[in-house]
Amino acid sequence: MKEYVLLSFLALCSAKSFPMKSKYMATNDIMLKDMEDDDDDDDNNALFPIKRESPTPPPFQMFPVCPFGCQCSLRVVQCSDLGLTSIPSNIPLDTRLIDLQNNKIKEIKENDLKGLSSLYALFLNNNKLSKIHPKAFQSLKKLRRLYLSHNQLIEIPSNLPKSLAELRIHDNKVKKVQKDAFKGMMSLHVLEMSANPLHNDGIEPGAFEGMVVYHVRIAEAKLTSIPKGLPSSLYELHLDHNKITGVELEDLIRYKDLQRLGLGNNKIKEIENGSFASIPSIREIHLENNKLKKVPPGLPELKYLQVIFLHSNHVSKVGVNDFCSTGSRQKKSLYRGISLFGNPVKYWEVQPATFRCVLGRTSVHFGNFRK
Repeated sequence: MKEYVLLSFLALCSAKSFPMKSKYMATNDIMLKDMEDDDDDDDNNALFPIKRESPTPPPFQMFPVCPFGCQCSLRVVQCSDLGLTSIPSNIPLDTRLIDLQNNKIKEIKENDLKGLSSLYALFLNNNKLSKIHPKAFQSLKKLRRLYLSHNQLIEIPSNLPKSLAELRIHDNKVKKVQKDAFKGMMSLHVLEMSANPLHNDGIEPGAFEGMVVYHVRIAEAKLTSIPKGLPSSLYELHLDHNKITGVELEDLIRYKDLQRLGLGNNKIKEIENGSFASIPSIREIHLENNKLKKVPPGLPELKYLQVIFLHSNHVSKVGVNDFCSTGSRQKKSLYRGISLFGNPVKYWEVQPATFRCVLGRTSVHFGNFRK
């Protein structure tokens, strides 16, 4: 009896396993059949059709192509810190961001970025770039952010994408900004050109014509005066750590919408009376670490001015009306920051009414003068 039950159980197991194996084999047969070329089917409806005249069938790519050593995800190609000497050649055409920072790339050739019409951001910081082909960016119709800082470029690349919103070319060897270098760039928010050996005469007349930009920074350069002909659209202008010796009446006359002005760490001795009248919307002025002997004239007329940095100058006297207007004229915004420390002014001689238009006593940074 036991032998009969055992034989029956084995027969039952064999009967169940056979259909499962047949089903698996049948599925494989269907996949293989779909990948083969069907001579009898004129419509060629196979899932992976292969033409018979092809010498070898094309490879089946389960995953998108990614340059060797890089990481690709969600249309982002990350190739930083790989020691690359050139831009990879097989970047997916639908890429939106390419990170090539911290490599050894010396040149961008004409076709290195060809076909990348969806590219939004290109990071090339900290390479050895000294040459960019004039047509290198011609395919990048949607590029918004281009970072070229910490390279060896000697001039602004030509034919930059008109779509750019942010261009950073900090710490290169730029000595010249050629005429029409930014022509047609009507939506540039940030232009960062600091830490370049750029003199005033290196900026050709018309270099900034035909463009709109809101934030310009040319710090740590070799400027001896505020550059002429910057775009009138400016909201922020930062020229810190230069060799500017003074501010003249015409220097700021174009920038009626200017809200932040950075002139700290220069050699400014004098600011011509009326210079600030051209910038009535100014909110913040940096004049620290200069050689001013008095508080600049015209501050009380700036109704929206909230921050003025004058520390580390040679100011020896502060008048009662140097910061606040008199009579019926009222400031729209109270000061929230006035710095006067590091000046030879006797703070105990300053009248309390001098800071009558300040938000609070903590907004004034005075301190003792120490040699």
